[in-house]
Amino acid sequence: MISNDLELFVHLKELVLKTFLKQHNASKSVKDWSGNDIVVFQEDLFERVKTRVSEKWFYTYFKNDTDKLPRVDMLNLLSTYVGFKNWSDFKTANSKVSKQKSKALQFYLLPIVLLTILIAFWFTNRSHTYTICFIDDIKGQPINSIRLDIKILNIDETPTYIKSDHNGCFTYTTDADYITFVVQSPYHKTDTIVKSIKNIDNGKVKLNTDDYALMLDYYSSKNLIDWKAHKANLEKIFSNDALIYQIFPNNIGIELYTKHEFITKLTTPTQSLKQMKILSKTYADGKIVKLKFIVE
Repeated sequence: MISNDLELFVHLKELVLKTFLKQHNASKSVKDWSGNDIVVFQEDLFERVKTRVSEKWFYTYFKNDTDKLPRVDMLNLLSTYVGFKNWSDFKTANSKVSKQKSKALQFYLLPIVLLTILIAFWFTNRSHTYTICFIDDIKGQPINSIRLDIKILNIDETPTYIKSDHNGCFTYTTDADYITFVVQSPYHKTDTIVKSIKNIDNGKVKLNTDDYALMLDYYSSKNLIDWKAHKANLEKIFSNDALIYQIFPNNIGIELYTKHEFITKLTTPTQSLKQMKILSKTYADGKIVKLKFIVE
């Protein structure tokens, strides 16, 4: 009986939508309605049956699919809105429609079930496993000293939150042909990445170091040991003869830095470091021999 009432409620919602659209412009699909469309419907309902529904109620029973009925008093009002005396009158008048639909559903049930099984089997065998590993853009090394926060933006679902493992990687399995995820780190710039199963390549993603946050942490915590280790690492990855250019905005000129000058700039938490953006890098024999940056 409950199932039958739910079918009738779905039919009632269809009639409510048709009634509203006779005098108002809105999408034929209520799922596409904007906030303004909902407000206009609330006003129209009030004019016709002298009651209002909240936006939350509308989302619960109209915007989303539901497995429960609204209160009887609301069913009575909606039935009146579409031209019936009450919910009981609506049910009596539409019971034949419901029975016809039930018979049609029974007739088509077997092929639909078989088709559903085939589709489920097809999708099960289409699942993709993505393995993504994060690399520090400057050092060219895996980011495995800290665990990165990853938010996977699933299609039509709530996000999935995971962390990178001790190798600086994460693995995720989905039926989708691509995944979109946001990666966050206290010492790297937040980035949104899209990876398709067709362009997964080697699964490596480079993240830009947030040098300002890193140096600020070293200075505020007086962590001289890690600061010296970071500086020593920078000494290793830059060639002694590296050509380092600062490009000024609006093409007003450039400034050339020595390796020592640039490392000093990278290891001091100044405002210019906070706004620095690496434009390009050139490697030779595993070392950076040319680098261009801008302070935005």
